[in-house]
Amino acid sequence: MTMSSPIENRIGQVFIPVRDMARSARWYSRLLGLAESEPSHDGTIYDLQTAGETRLALDASRPEFDTSGPPRFFFWTTDMVATVAFLQDHGVTLDSDVEDIGSVMFLQFRDPDGNPLMVCQRTRR
Repeated sequence: MTMSSPIENRIGQVFIPVRDMARSARWYSRLLGLAESEPSHDGTIYDLQTAGETRLALDASRPEFDTSGPPRFFFWTTDMVATVAFLQDHGVTLDSDVEDIGSVMFLQFRDPDGNPLMVCQRTRR
């Protein structure tokens, strides 16, 4: 049975809490291969261009936050070996080895504020 709801079943934007907007904007821009731009909302929001409908923003409006818990979303990759090398070359803190769970391989890592992140690659089985 399908239930009716006025809330759409799709994600509009993901906000990542950060403490130092300039540092985080540089880090995420480099991570995603993007040119840096200017933050908005008096320097507290930084929109990162993403492919697809879901948007990604850095949010420095509340500098006190807890980074515990699992990653809340993941980035896709088509080359996990190159991704691991890229992250290591850029001194990114890796929280796990690459794990293969059948349908995807994934790796967990952290941003400069300690936010848990993940990258996944689909596997062909």
